[in-house]
Amino acid sequence: MDKKDLENISDEELVMLAKHNREYEEYLLNKYKNLVKSRAKAYFISGGDNDDLVQEGMIGLFKAIRDYDPGKQSSFSSFAELCIKRQIYTAIKTAGRQKHQPLNTYISLNKPMSEDISERTLSETLAGREAVDPESLYLKNEKLRSIEKEINEKLSALEKRVLILHLQGLTYSEISEIINKPTKSIDNALQRIKKKLDENQ
Repeated sequence: MDKKDLENISDEELVMLAKHNREYEEYLLNKYKNLVKSRAKAYFISGGDNDDLVQEGMIGLFKAIRDYDPGKQSSFSSFAELCIKRQIYTAIKTAGRQKHQPLNTYISLNKPMSEDISERTLSETLAGREAVDPESLYLKNEKLRSIEKEINEKLSALEKRVLILHLQGLTYSEISEIINKPTKSIDNALQRIKKKLDENQ
């Protein structure tokens, strides 16, 4: 389907189609990219730049496409704008809380990987939730602390972001759209991550 055909379909219909077809999702991400950029320009993030806010806005837009329900929300454009602003505002608040810390890109394995309460933490994603005896739990926590230390010492800010999005189950294409890097760069970053974290194992 070419662009002219897509322009004749309402955003609400496109979102429903996007849930089953990447072509529609990519079209919506591109269509609303300028809105994300304009909203990002209105804000400042401590320790970051406008590109960081654009990336956060794109995450908000991706969540809007994923979560939009025509039965609950009025129009997709209003819902998308709300999600974009919320994601940007959350990033600014988080950066503000962390501005006095030595590393504001530090990854915590015990922090939820997204704003959704139901989301698993990074440690749960890496290790699973199986019930264990106290000794095993202690050993597992020691291992997780070691992994956390390795991630924060060895990975660049870009690699950390790619790792988190990858662990959230996003595809290379989705990560590429969110952080505005070619798919090949995502693949390269994940290869570097694997190599760095495999060292000394």
